[in-house]
Parts: sequence; structure tokens; C-alpha cells
Amino acid sequence: LSMCSKLCYAIGGAPNQVAGSAASFFLQIYLLDIAHITPFHASLVLFIGKASGAVTDPVAGFFISKSKWTKIGRLMPWVLACTPFTIVSYFFMWYLPPFVSGRVAWYLTFHCLFQALTTLFQVPYSALTMFLSTDQKDRDSATAYRMTMEVLGTLIGAALQGQIVASAHVSPHCTVNPSLNTTDSWHDTSSSLEPSDPLSHQAKVYMIAAGVIAGVYLLGIVILFLGVKERDDPYALNSDRAIPFCKGLALTMKHGPYVKLTASFLLISTAVQLEQGNFVLFCTHAAGLRNHFQYLVVTILVSAVVSVPFWQKFLQRFGKKCAACGISWMIPFAVMLVTIPNLILAYFVAFISGLSIAASLLLPWSMLPDVVDNFRLQNPHGKGHETIFYSSYVFFTKMSAGIGLGISAAGLEFTGYKPGICRQSDDVILTLKLLIGAVPAILILLGLFILLFYPITEESRKETKLALEELR
Repeated sequence: LSMCSKLCYAIGGAPNQVAGSAASFFLQIYLLDIAHITPFHASLVLFIGKASGAVTDPVAGFFISKSKWTKIGRLMPWVLACTPFTIVSYFFMWYLPPFVSGRVAWYLTFHCLFQALTTLFQVPYSALTMFLSTDQKDRDSATAYRMTMEVLGTLIGAALQGQIVASAHVSPHCTVNPSLNTTDSWHDTSSSLEPSDPLSHQAKVYMIAAGVIAGVYLLGIVILFLGVKERDDPYALNSDRAIPFCKGLALTMKHGPYVKLTASFLLISTAVQLEQGNFVLFCTHAAGLRNHFQYLVVTILVSAVVSVPFWQKFLQRFGKKCAACGISWMIPFAVMLVTIPNLILAYFVAFISGLSIAASLLLPWSMLPDVVDNFRLQNPHGKGHETIFYSSYVFFTKMSAGIGLGISAAGLEFTGYKPGICRQSDDVILTLKLLIGAVPAILILLGLFILLFYPITEESRKETKLALEELR
């Protein structure tokens, strides 16, 4: 693969991460503090939206696996067709409608549409890795390029969104008038009770951010289409038949390496989603870092971007399972931030968290092609199973993330979160600390424990490569 092809492939995945990052970091606080939806309803929007995206995964995998080859490939038409609808649904997900009573239904509808459409993009795009080259090193290199650009996309999304909408979350009365800095100010500040006006400054800045990110989406897809050529299945014989979707799904669920990999990163990705989804709320309400949250988010993501090449070199030298230890680095520092909230410590924690997040993003997508190769070796006369692996993997990670975010938002509702006040109750602050510190730590440790039993080693990868070359 040429460097240009790898770069164009990587850029194509960045827009999805730009939009996903903005939603991960800011959608919950937008629903609570701008749209003035109750935490319970926000938890429904977040969970059902993620669940709709998760349910779309096997459906997308089913139809994509039955797609026929076209002049531009088998996967590329799906990527191109869903992009315009994804852009429209994303924009309206951040639009504040003039009516109040139907806002929950509005956000639920467009969040579900956005999640479902991003799935129709993500499944064929991620499976495209298997059709770029037959060489494992080329695929690993393309994956490293892709993850670097996707983490960079995550940085761009969070930075753009954070800088544009930061003014929407500035509360001058919280610093100017300390007497209001109590939970009683909810009753004293009448403006907090009124749902936001669609023409207000807060609503406008969120719409501007959505428009900018929609433009990034369009640019990335054009580069992907012009710069990447999809190849047909290099191992399949003319006599081979595509594996029926249901049979293929049953086979993948019985494939030991896939089950262990998915279970491990299901827990780890849920931990990362909890960190992302609650970080801005934690900085704003529990750590006294209201005026620094956008810079802390940027620090996390800059650290993640610059560390992806390091992790790629690390896993090449020491192995992919060994590189997974880097995911645990964030645990002690996140616990320190929760127990000793301090500005300097917060930036240090943000930097270390970025290193861990980069490892958690790179490793599963680097290990999944190895699992697919292992499956191919055990089922040499079937084809079309790649989308089944990728769609079901995304299904499980999205569903787990949706459950985690839904439970976290419901926890805020249960403990009495109220939008618009300067200081939340002690129960809300404790909940945010648990969601940032203890819960992700437990999930990451459980995920790494499961990964210990992952059977594919560097030696077995080389054996699989040689066997597939012989098969080809």
C-alpha cells in the first residue's frame, strides 16, 4: 500500500470521530443545561440512541454481506450513500426546536437516526481494512494511520465543539456572587427554570459548531472516495460461497479468540465512554474547573494523537497483548484527580488519560484483523464473513456504552441533578466522582483480566500468515 492510500483511508474515518467526539463530550451537558431536559429523559435519549446504533450493526452486516460487487467495490457504495443523511441528522441533533413539550422526542429521533447512520458508515468502512491488502504489516500500518487520524478527528471534534460552545456554559453569577453558589440558587434564579430560547446565544453557538463539523464530514468522505481503491476478496476462490449471515454470526460467536477480544474491549470501551460522557460535567460541577474543561479535553486528545505512533511501535516490538497494559495507566491518576481536585494535577491526569485512550482505541482494531485471519484459516471455503465480525463487534461495544451512559445519566437524576445552578448537591458530586474514578477503573481491570486469556500470540500470527499465503 502506498502512503497516499493509507492516508486517504485514514482521513475517511476521521469525520465520524469528529462528530462522535463532539457528541461524547458535550451531548449530555447540552441536553441537561441547554435543552433543559431532565436527567432521566437525557438518559433515555443517550441509551436508546446508542441502542439503535447497536441494533443497526447486525442489520447492516446482514445486508452488506449480501451486497454484490460494483465498479467502486462492495463496501464503498454503502459509505457514500449514507453520508448525506448522516450530516442532516447530526445537524438537527444539535438544533433547539421552538416547542418545549416535544423536545425529548425530537432529540431521541435525531440521535437514533445519527447513531444508526454512523453504523451504516462504520461497518463497511472498518471492514474495508481487510480489502486494502493481503499483507498483515500493510493492514497493521493502515490501521495505525487510521487510528492516528481518528484520534486526531476526536481531537478536532472536541476542540472545535469546546472552543465554539465554551461561552454557552460560562456562568458569571457563580463567581461574581458567591451567595448564589448553593443548591438553593435553583429556586432563586428564575432564568434557570425557563427552557432555553432557540434564538439564544447558547443555542446559536451549538448550531454553528454542528454546521462546521458537518462540513468536515463532507470533506473527509470525498478524500476517501478519491484516494482508496477497494479490492475483491484476495483469498476467495470462484467456487467459494458466501457464508449465510445467521450461520456466520453463530460461527463468530463460537470463535474463542473473537469472544475473548470482544468481551475484553466491551468493558474497556464502556469505561472510556463513561470518562468522555461525564468529564465535562465533572470538571464543571465536581472539580471546580468550570473555566478549564475545554482545555483539559484538548490536552487529553492531543496526548492521544501524539501517542498512537508510539503504541504502534510498541506493539510491533513487544506484542499486542503486552501493549494493553498501557490502558491501565489512567486508573491511579483518575483516582487522584477525584480525591485531590487540583488544576495542575488535572492537566497531568488529562495527559496520562490520553495515552491510555490511544492504546484502547488502537488495539482492538489492530487485533480484529488477526481474529478474522484465524477464522479464515479454520473456514477456508467461505467468504463474506468480514462484515459479520466487524458489525457484531461494533454492536456489542455500542450497546455496552449505551447502557453505561444511560445508567450514569439516570444516576444523576436519582441523586438530584438540577441544570443552571452553580453548585450541585453533595450526592450529585459523589456520583460524578464515582463515574470518573471508581467505575471506569473496575471495568478496565476486568477487561484486562479477560484479555489475559486471548489466545492469539505473535508466533501464532506468523503461522497464520504463512498458512494463508499457502492457501492463496
